[in-house]
Amino acid sequence: MNFTKSIATLAVTALLFVSCKNNTEEAPKETATAETVAPKVKKEIAAENLQTASFAVEGMTCEFGCAKTIQEELSDLDGVQNATIDFEKKTGTVTFDKTIQTPETLTKVVQATGDGKTYTVSNMKS
Repeated sequence: MNFTKSIATLAVTALLFVSCKNNTEEAPKETATAETVAPKVKKEIAAENLQTASFAVEGMTCEFGCAKTIQEELSDLDGVQNATIDFEKKTGTVTFDKTIQTPETLTKVVQATGDGKTYTVSNMKS
């Protein structure tokens, strides 16, 4: 009977030891993930440097996959204050700092969001 209790105690102790070891290994991973997800702080753009570009976007097939992805890619660029992609109208509008971005670089970002062939930009007006 003592032998069975000893084996059971040993098994429970080993299980707790392995369980605690796994928890301590996961904690640093969570901390690293929290640090990399921190929101990006955008600097203020001077009013005289603000420029708005409007354009047509062809090749989008859905609102949440295509349009939202393009909008997020543009919004993440340095110097972009606001980016809006309208799936229904197949248009985009970007307000940006003209000393950092240009309509040409915005066009390249939209086209590069897909495989380089999926999305095309036309009628760029700034």
